[in-house]
Amino acid sequence: MKRWIPVSQPYLDNAEKLNVADALNKGAISGLFGEYIPRFEEEFAAYSDCKYGIATTSGTTALHLAMLALSIGKDDEVLVSTLTNMATFFAVIYQGARPIPIDIEEDTFNIDTTLLESKISSRTKAILVVHLFGHPVDMDPIISLAEKYNLYVIEDCAQAHGATYKGKKVGSIGNIGCFSFYANKIITTGEGGMVTTNNAELADRARSLKSLAFGDSNKFMHKDVGYNYRMTNVQAAIGCAQLGKIENIISSKRKIAAFYTDRLSSLDALQLPLEKAYARNVYWMYHINLLGPVATKREFIMEKLLEWGIETREGFVPYNMQEIFINRGWVNLEDCPRANRVALSSFYLPSGPLLAEEELEYVVGKLKLVLNLTGT
Repeated sequence: MKRWIPVSQPYLDNAEKLNVADALNKGAISGLFGEYIPRFEEEFAAYSDCKYGIATTSGTTALHLAMLALSIGKDDEVLVSTLTNMATFFAVIYQGARPIPIDIEEDTFNIDTTLLESKISSRTKAILVVHLFGHPVDMDPIISLAEKYNLYVIEDCAQAHGATYKGKKVGSIGNIGCFSFYANKIITTGEGGMVTTNNAELADRARSLKSLAFGDSNKFMHKDVGYNYRMTNVQAAIGCAQLGKIENIISSKRKIAAFYTDRLSSLDALQLPLEKAYARNVYWMYHINLLGPVATKREFIMEKLLEWGIETREGFVPYNMQEIFINRGWVNLEDCPRANRVALSSFYLPSGPLLAEEELEYVVGKLKLVLNLTGT
């Protein structure tokens, strides 16, 4: 049987099965009732140092709900790190607002805060930061600019559950945070998401809009144009079990990252993830960037690793490189050159929390072998 090491896999055990069985036995399977929905919202919010949590169907809908709660609309501008899953940009576009792509830092690949002020206009409404691959953005400059120009700060924490900035959990630093619980995230509900905030008004508005904005005295006299973004009680049951093991998962992720870094740091051909002094990096994925002569050899390297049973995945394609937006005249290819370079030369190594040391040794050995085959 061919060896297979996936790029990621969820950490599921009997706790999830028991919770799901309990929800099923009680017939509590929808998104409108059941004990696990409020429990997951309250416990995840508390874990994230927030007063309020609003569970959603996905990280994408959490981002859209954040836009709705903040009343970001047509012709508003939102500054966004260009290197991210396009769901981050889609959420802005759904509202008829204009996303403004911002290039990345050379080391963390997070948004370059030094570029932000020059991009602020009279139409700018918010800064949407992405804590990419589990490393928090340098938030102090972001908050300072937001206060100076009266802007909202939205945190895309889809890849960064439990990450901290100067001791503060991501999702609690800006006005509103957005998380994903997709199958490959730090913790999972299969599909699912969460909005977090410390603002009661934003929480109330998000909670109403995610459930069709039902009326108070007459449920079917709606208060606004609402959406059905409700997480089911079955998903929340999984989430409650997952939350109970989140620190173990993060610990495993950090150990895997430390292993890779120890074994690969001597290779000049690789730029490895790091952890800034202000950060707790949760290393959602161990994302490496190819340097020098091998920078153009990503496809060959990934294909060879796949032949040896090692699954990898290329990094994100920036907003300014997306043909659908270039063709509409919304963005120029050359807007974010640093992100462009990284997009073409980076990929993830297997990063699932259940990987054994022997599997990690195998990955490292084969990666070194394929780099040697390229002539490095």
